[in-house]
Amino acid sequence: MSVDAESFQAAFQAAQLDLAAKVEQFNAAEINAEKIDVKDPAVIVQDLAAQTSHLRKLKFRFLEQNAKAKYIRNIVTDIDDAAFVTEEDNQLLDAQAAEKKEQLREAKQTLAEGRQEYRELAPRVEAEYVRLKDAAAKAQDLTQKIIDARLALTRLRQAHPKPHLTISGAEQRLTDQVMEMQELSDQISEAQKNVAGMKGGVKTGTQEVEKLRADRAEAEKAVKAAKVNADDDSLMPLYNQHVASLKLHKSVLDMPNAVQEKENALQLEYVIERQPISIQLAFHPNTRQLADVNVTGLDEQGVDVSEVLGKHTDANDVPGLVAGVLNIARVVAAS
Repeated sequence: MSVDAESFQAAFQAAQLDLAAKVEQFNAAEINAEKIDVKDPAVIVQDLAAQTSHLRKLKFRFLEQNAKAKYIRNIVTDIDDAAFVTEEDNQLLDAQAAEKKEQLREAKQTLAEGRQEYRELAPRVEAEYVRLKDAAAKAQDLTQKIIDARLALTRLRQAHPKPHLTISGAEQRLTDQVMEMQELSDQISEAQKNVAGMKGGVKTGTQEVEKLRADRAEAEKAVKAAKVNADDDSLMPLYNQHVASLKLHKSVLDMPNAVQEKENALQLEYVIERQPISIQLAFHPNTRQLADVNVTGLDEQGVDVSEVLGKHTDANDVPGLVAGVLNIARVVAAS
């Protein structure tokens, strides 16, 4: 028994618990409210109850072990050296215990009043707490947005170095672009008017050509019906009329000359605004199928008519091909 008490006392002293200093340190410690993890009040009450129960167990064990140590020390010590406990000592201890109990009761009462006050104030500050919490979240969000905006602005400045376009410079550029667009619109309107006039002229020329074709057909029928030789004087008026029709047809189409180079090849020569245009037509032998077309006179002006040639060649549309080439030549000459 004595060995256990002495070993416990030695272990207790070697532990250097210094409970009094720990109590003073705990009471003097400052609590930083910002570092406290706010929990549910019910959870805090449970934690407090658990800590209180644990401290009570520690206190009871300490008192128990301390009493055992004193009792054993008094038993094993010589009677001459033993410390006697008198009635006055017990009364003094009872008075000190009563005083400490009274202090403890007052502290508990103060703590209970504080807890009750906290419970009453909690609903009042809850709305303000929620508002401040939302404001803090909003402030954090705005801070992140400001950082992102600054980063985006920095990237824009790096991507678009100085000199930057000023407001006055941008307005001047806008005015110049508006004027340029207006000039282009006027040019488009003028070109559309010219195209409309050319279309009217082409339509009139086409009607005249159709009329001349009809006259030519009538003349051919008259020649076949007459069945006269070349010396017959009655053929001369028809010949002259046919020649005059051909001249009129050439003048309408600006075609001063038409040459048949081969049996299946025909060269048409036109003059558009003093610009000679030559169209060479090649047909498949013994057919009226258009085989190849070659246009000269527009290449020098940088005009590409390959699309028109390919379209009408595939369709075997000689009149449409000639009309398309001449329309392009007239538009180029007018511009």
